[in-house]
Amino acid sequence: MSTVFTGGCLCGAVRYQSSEEPVLGGHCYCTDCRKTSGTGHGSHIVLPEAAFSISGDVTFYDAPTDTGNTVSRGFCPTCGSAVYSTNSGMPGMVFPRASSLDDLEVFKPQMNVYAHRAASWDKLDPSVPSFDGMPPSEDMPSTQE
Repeated sequence: MSTVFTGGCLCGAVRYQSSEEPVLGGHCYCTDCRKTSGTGHGSHIVLPEAAFSISGDVTFYDAPTDTGNTVSRGFCPTCGSAVYSTNSGMPGMVFPRASSLDDLEVFKPQMNVYAHRAASWDKLDPSVPSFDGMPPSEDMPSTQE
């Protein structure tokens, strides 16, 4: 597996690498992403699960979304850093937290989701497309050809 980018948690117990560039990057302003990020939004990259490998123990917290899917949020059980998540509505994809990247410039924001929930002090970039919820499926990446 040729490594394109890497990341991990604060204490270094969890490490990951990707063999592909992200297919998408975005900011999410939903309540869960705000609370798990400790700030106004969560920033994620999206890539095929097959391109993602991880080492170290990861603990998951599963929570339902308002669309009926389940998001499984993975974090380091030692330092508590949010590392990545999966979404039952997008099988075959993983969502590493942009904050967990070794090179933060790998993240390129391409959309804002749940933008109507953004706090007044967390300004959205007007050059990035915004959606009040999740974007239409044709705007989302898929592992299905």
